[in-house]
Amino acid sequence: MILFLGPLIQLSMDCPWRWLDGVRVAFDPRFWALCLGDVRWLRNQVVAPLTEELVFRACMLPMLVPCTGPGPAVLACPLFFGVAHFHHVIEQLRFRQGSVGSIFMSAAFQFSYTAVFGAYTAFIFLRTGHLAGPVLCHSFCNSMGFPAVGAAWEHPRRRALLPCYLLGVLLFLLLLHPLTEPAFFGGAPACAPRPGAPPACS
Repeated sequence: MILFLGPLIQLSMDCPWRWLDGVRVAFDPRFWALCLGDVRWLRNQVVAPLTEELVFRACMLPMLVPCTGPGPAVLACPLFFGVAHFHHVIEQLRFRQGSVGSIFMSAAFQFSYTAVFGAYTAFIFLRTGHLAGPVLCHSFCNSMGFPAVGAAWEHPRRRALLPCYLLGVLLFLLLLHPLTEPAFFGGAPACAPRPGAPPACS
């Protein structure tokens, strides 16, 4: 959420609700009943984060790390994650949602940021040893979408808003290692081999 400080401030500036109204809605069971009845919401906020993190982090990383080491695994695993999102190209081509060039440009952009996001959640999984962090990050990022930097640049209150974007990035970089310190989460690396276990890649 720290990285999204700018977008969150932008949402609060543009939202017609008062802050307390938003809190009331968040604790209203009827709101969550509507969400749970929406198949797209369930897919984007629950099913996709849980299944994708289970496959690409909890299953794939423990197989890659013993063979490649943590660094290459963090970089390689997201490539599979990015490629897995190319099904959107087929959907867009099938329903003719734009020109072929624009669809492939959009797919290349999506591959890039999903690969970066995949590296981040792989890093979190290896540092904390838990799947909850990557799943929650995935769900949050799906709800927020890619930050609308262009809209922030043209915002009437951009002089106050753009520093929030920059502050969010700086705080994210400064706090990434301290907040994922393995000692906070039990201290055991997620993909460490058991003592006496045979090598995975002999």
